[in-house]
Amino acid sequence: MKKLILTTLSAALVLGMSACADKSSSSVSMDEQELNSKAAPIVTEEELGLRDENLYTEEGVAPIKADFNRPAPGQAQRFERSYENAPPLIPHSVDGLLPITKNNNACLGCHMPEVAPSVKATPIPPTHFMDFRTQKKLDHLAQQRFNCSQCHVPQANVKPLVENKFTAGYRSGEEKKKSNLIDTLNEGVR
Repeated sequence: MKKLILTTLSAALVLGMSACADKSSSSVSMDEQELNSKAAPIVTEEELGLRDENLYTEEGVAPIKADFNRPAPGQAQRFERSYENAPPLIPHSVDGLLPITKNNNACLGCHMPEVAPSVKATPIPPTHFMDFRTQKKLDHLAQQRFNCSQCHVPQANVKPLVENKFTAGYRSGEEKKKSNLIDTLNEGVR
């Protein structure tokens, strides 16, 4: 008798499981059918970029004509940083200053901290005189920081390709003009 009951229960369990499996597989195929009927529009490769021209040729494509602010160093208006501790933009002409190499960096002539105040230049911040691998302060410019134009770029008066609604927030008005990154670098880490 016990054997008959167990056999009947087992058969019912197997039949119930296969009924559930049939039901779930049919609902998946219904969902798939629904998804296929509401397929997303196809986006072409040409629509992915910021330009409307053919992506496979450069014919007729020219860079945006940029109107660079070009007064000589020392005569230029300084620009507000884009956000707190952002690398400041270069407000003056870089003609004759580039390319920057490890052995030839004209920026250092005015921007070294001991010279900058006398020529009214922005001094190189303390972060550029620190080896972050060893966490040690250096008495010279860190080797990783010799290429100024890697982070600092000339300001250009151009229409943005994409609208930017970003508004920078500063903890104080001083961060608009100078970096405090050396003081805030490990904020929240310790």
